[in-house]
Amino acid sequence: MGLRLYNTLTRTKEDFRPIDPKNVRMYVCGPTVYDFAHIGNARPLIVFDVLFRLLRHLYGADHVTYVRNITDVDDKINARAAEEYPDLPLNEAIGKVTEKTEKQFHEDVAALGCLPPTIEPRATEHIDDMKAMIEQLIANGSAYVAEDNVLFHVAAMADYGKLSHRSLDEMIAGARVDVAPYKKDPMDFVLWKPSKQEARSEATGKMTGGEPAWPSPAGISVPGRPGWHLECSAMSDKWLWQAARATLGEAGLAHPHEFDIHGGGIDLVFPHHENEIAQSRSAFHTPTMAHTWLHNGYLQVEGEKMSKSLGNFVTIRELLNDWPGEVIRLNMLKTHYRQPIDWTESGLRDAERTLDQWYDATGDVEAGMLCADAVDALADDLNTPQAFTILHQLRDEAAGGPDGAKACLRATSQMLGLLQHSTLEWKARRRATASVSEAQIVDFVSARAAARKAKNYAEADRIRAELDAMGIALHDSKDPDTGELKTTWEVKR
Repeated sequence: MGLRLYNTLTRTKEDFRPIDPKNVRMYVCGPTVYDFAHIGNARPLIVFDVLFRLLRHLYGADHVTYVRNITDVDDKINARAAEEYPDLPLNEAIGKVTEKTEKQFHEDVAALGCLPPTIEPRATEHIDDMKAMIEQLIANGSAYVAEDNVLFHVAAMADYGKLSHRSLDEMIAGARVDVAPYKKDPMDFVLWKPSKQEARSEATGKMTGGEPAWPSPAGISVPGRPGWHLECSAMSDKWLWQAARATLGEAGLAHPHEFDIHGGGIDLVFPHHENEIAQSRSAFHTPTMAHTWLHNGYLQVEGEKMSKSLGNFVTIRELLNDWPGEVIRLNMLKTHYRQPIDWTESGLRDAERTLDQWYDATGDVEAGMLCADAVDALADDLNTPQAFTILHQLRDEAAGGPDGAKACLRATSQMLGLLQHSTLEWKARRRATASVSEAQIVDFVSARAAARKAKNYAEADRIRAELDAMGIALHDSKDPDTGELKTTWEVKR
């Protein structure tokens, strides 16, 4: 079965045909490094890691390039730097914030079982590429200079809005348009803007209010900094076309300045990805930027939008304190990537039980052949729920069965970034992240006893299985004096 992917650009599921099967290229928007990544950020990281793994399987690991950027120039970074390091010069403070946050990000992503991307460019290392693109856009009439800003002129692109399928009024509302008198059109967006200069506070004597700055393009005399949308256009072209051209030569590349797949969260479709397309197509006069656009759905927590004000804002690091990374990964992939996902405690427990069963079923056999049916499910627009249905069936076959089924279950799970540890390592990790208290265990045991008394044996078995998944073993015996059932428990070793 060939790979089929749902293309946001066409709103259809299409056969994936890479521009060059020997050089499959994918770009995914990465983090802005100012704080711990939250669980919503984890979804595209995990989803596109699965796609990266699948592409490597289909085309060969050496024939797939995955670029995921680091945004290290942003208003939120500036604010965090000023807050955490008020006594340092701004650029030095920003460097400390981004270095620390990027390290945290890499630790968290590795714990989720994600492979490193092929290339991970930082925005600040590509300022010259961004300025060169700006000069091209100004030269061909797609951008203009106004009051030391460079703006993209949306009216210069006849089919602007093709990706998001929005009307002009919807786009104006969705982009939260900044109505500035120097704009030719309200929808025009910033490619480059002047940086605020540092000033010394008369009250404290400290330098405040500054922003990172570089020499500006287009003859602008004051230093400035790039717009967010421009960063991804420049970095994707640099690493997915220019780098390939340097290796293969001009004749070796069809569709100049285009690449195969661009991914990200559904919230990035407009204005970020729409503006990326406008910049890249207008700079290079191409019919498209990426041939296939993939977007993962929104994430809620226990049925509500994640928000600090609601108290349900959860970071990846906080989850990793309580759950193994594979549990988080499996729970994320149980829902099809294009569908909204409701992140719940019960979902995590269910994922944990599943992994316990799969580890028990495989033992420590070496990975074998991949399950063809599961791979076919993944090739059908990353249908992970169907793939897991097949793996559950394979688990039933593997439990107490032939080593071939066990080896197949382990290999196919590993392709999804799961079962990466030995069974002993997994049980040790489970115990290390177990956060259940003694009082909670007693409550579970009491609830199970009540269920048994009511002859609700299915509920009693469910509670026992849940405790088992937490690393708690129950032991039933009869009280010698009363003959009543007595239950004791212990942490599994």
